[in-house]
Amino acid sequence: MSVLDVIRTPARPAPPAEKAPPVKPVPLVIGAVLAVALGVAVQATGGTRTLWLYVLGLALGVALFHSRFGFTSAWRQLVTVGQGRALRAHMLMLAVACVLFAPILSGLVSFGGPSPAGNVEPISAGLFIGAFAFGVGMQLGGSCASGTLFAIGSGQSAIVLTLAGFIGGSVLGTATFAFWTDVMPVGPEVSLAESRLGYGGALVVQLAIMAVIALATLSIARRRRPPEIANPPRARGLARAVRGAWPLWAGAVALAVLNAATLAVSGKPWGITSAFALWGSKILQGLGVDVSGWSYWAVPKNAAMLHAPVLADKTSVMDFGIMIGALAASAAAGTFVLHRRIPWRLALGAIAGGLLMGYGARIAYGCNIGSYFSGIASFSLHGWIWGAMALLGTFAGVALRPLIGQSNPKPTDSVC
Repeated sequence: MSVLDVIRTPARPAPPAEKAPPVKPVPLVIGAVLAVALGVAVQATGGTRTLWLYVLGLALGVALFHSRFGFTSAWRQLVTVGQGRALRAHMLMLAVACVLFAPILSGLVSFGGPSPAGNVEPISAGLFIGAFAFGVGMQLGGSCASGTLFAIGSGQSAIVLTLAGFIGGSVLGTATFAFWTDVMPVGPEVSLAESRLGYGGALVVQLAIMAVIALATLSIARRRRPPEIANPPRARGLARAVRGAWPLWAGAVALAVLNAATLAVSGKPWGITSAFALWGSKILQGLGVDVSGWSYWAVPKNAAMLHAPVLADKTSVMDFGIMIGALAASAAAGTFVLHRRIPWRLALGAIAGGLLMGYGARIAYGCNIGSYFSGIASFSLHGWIWGAMALLGTFAGVALRPLIGQSNPKPTDSVC
C-alpha cells in the first residue's frame, strides 16, 4: 500500500469537480499591491530575515487555500461520520516535517541562521485544559488558527469575528498566565529526541505512531463507510497550481516543507497565536492600559516583542503573509467572495469559539500549529497531548454546534 493509498478512503464516490470560475482581477490586484507594499515595510522594519519569513507566510497562505488544508474539519469529519482522509493527511504532514526537522534540530544540517530550537513545552494543567478548550472553540468558531487567517484572506467575513474573539481570548490568557504557571501544576518539558532514543530513535517511534493512527482511521472508514470529501472547483493541467484545488497530500507536503524552512530561517518552527496576544495587548496599550506588568510580558523575550514594532515580530509578519497570500490565491482561483450577511447565532458562535481558542492557545503554549504541528515535528510529548485533548474537545464542540445554527456532517452528505 502506497502513501497516497493511505490518504485516500474507501468511500462513496464524490460528485464530479466543477470548472473553475473566472479570475477576479480587482481582489487579485489588491492582493498583489498589499503583498509588495507590506514586503517593503517589513524589510525596512525587520530586515532581510524577517522579509524571508513574510515570503514564507505568503506561500503558506497559498498552500492553505489551494489545498483547503483543515484541522477543524478534519477532526469533525472523523468524529461525526468516520471520514479520516484529512486526518491521514495530517499524519503525512507530520511525518514529512519530522524527517525534515530531525537533521536541523540535531545540528546535522545547518543553514547559517540562528541556532535552531524546537517547540518543546511543559506538561501542565494548562496544556490539558487549554487544548480541550481549543478543540471546543474550533467547532464553534468554524476554524482553527491557520484556518482563521486563510479564511479571512479568501473573503469569509464571519471569520473576522472569530479572529476578534481569538485576539480577545489571547489577551485574557496573557493576563491570567501567572495562574497557570505559578498556581496550577506544571511538569517538565519532555522531548523524545533528548531521551535515550536520540533523534533517530524518536523519528522511528513517531513515524510508527503516525502509521498506527492512519491505519486506525482506515479501519474506522471500512466500518462506517463515510461519504467522500467533495471536490471544490478546479482547473486542470499546470493551471491547477494557481487556479484549482490541490490534493490533500500536496498540501500536507507543502506545509511540512514550509514549516521546516521557517525553522531554518528563524531558528523556531511555525507558530500563529502569539501574534494575537501581541496585537491585543498593543491595542490595550494604545487605550492607556499598562500590560507590561503582566507576568507573560515580564518574560524578557516577550517584553522585547511588546516594545518592538509589530512588523519586527516574525509571527505577526507570517500571519499577515498568510492572509494576503490567501487573498491573492482565492482571487486567482476566482473564488474570492465577501459574505455580507452573518446570522446572529453564527456571529455569537464565531466570537465564543475565538475566545475559547485564544485563551486555550495561550495556556496550552500554542494552537493547532504551534503546539500540535510544530510541537510534534519538534519531537515534543506536549504536541501529542495537545492533539489528543483537542480531539476530545471536538466531541464537545460538535455537540454544541446545533445551538448556534451549525449543522454537522451526516453519513449521506458529501463532506466539504
